[in-house]
Amino acid sequence: MACGWQKVAFVALCAWLALAKPTAEKKNRVHPDEPLSEKKHDDEQSFDYDHEAFLGAETAKTFDQLSPEESKERLGKIVEKIDSDGDGLVTQDEMTMWIKHTQRRWVYEDVDRQWTGHDIDGDGSVSWEEYRNATYGFLAEEAQGGEEDGFNYKQMLGRDERRFKAADVDGDGQASKEEFTAFLHPEEFEHMKDIIVTETMEDIDKNGDGFIDLNEYIGDMYNQAGESEEPEWVKTERQQFTDFRDTNKDGKMDKEETMAWILPSDYDHAEAEARHLIYESDSDKDGKLSKEEILDKHDLFVGSQATNFGEALTRHDEF
Repeated sequence: MACGWQKVAFVALCAWLALAKPTAEKKNRVHPDEPLSEKKHDDEQSFDYDHEAFLGAETAKTFDQLSPEESKERLGKIVEKIDSDGDGLVTQDEMTMWIKHTQRRWVYEDVDRQWTGHDIDGDGSVSWEEYRNATYGFLAEEAQGGEEDGFNYKQMLGRDERRFKAADVDGDGQASKEEFTAFLHPEEFEHMKDIIVTETMEDIDKNGDGFIDLNEYIGDMYNQAGESEEPEWVKTERQQFTDFRDTNKDGKMDKEETMAWILPSDYDHAEAEARHLIYESDSDKDGKLSKEEILDKHDLFVGSQATNFGEALTRHDEF
């Protein structure tokens, strides 16, 4: 009988398989750089967007319940964490890294949930053998080459092993916590972009020619079974493929064109917010923020129980 972590792995595997099956609904393979908050970014109305960008949505709610004194005190401790080189100044790069860390918090929480079940021997790393046995051990027969409901478990095993090796940057066969994070959430790591593109093309490229043609592109997101006419969004996607996806106009997408489609990199929300926070708080205009400068503008970074936005604007105008 499967133990607890095996059941969790089985559920995760079944979910992955369900997502891999063709559906009549539009499938979205794009990994955009998402906005940092669902709140409107308008500092003339409120600093809610900045609070959620800087702290993360849940932590921002916690700060809203604190007294102004405690909120400011906790902000001071956060500043010390952001200043990674300990020189007393927060650079744009340090601010960007902090914002990205807060936005990825759910990723780290997911990794924490899975870590114990895969680090079987408790040595602080996950080997490929540990991951394979934890995920595929109870599907040994299928993973050795069986096929069930159209899915080849041996193929899935090989795909996971390839991704594991890509995440294992030092090549020691052991995934550290950071490497395991890259394995589970490759979209969050620059060095994993190639493997995301490769996996996507393998999913869509049905004729195995190493490219994605128009029929494969549409077929991945739309199954016409039972429908006499294509929905308008499908027609739009056909036009998108011709006008924007297939940039060299050869009738198909290669690896570079696929990467531009699924991993758009035209805007970095975290970097833009870091520039904004520094610009608004940098009283001596040296391009960096001291702890004092951040605390002077604490209402921009964090909220509190007694924050009155009108008063906050007045105080900011005095600087």
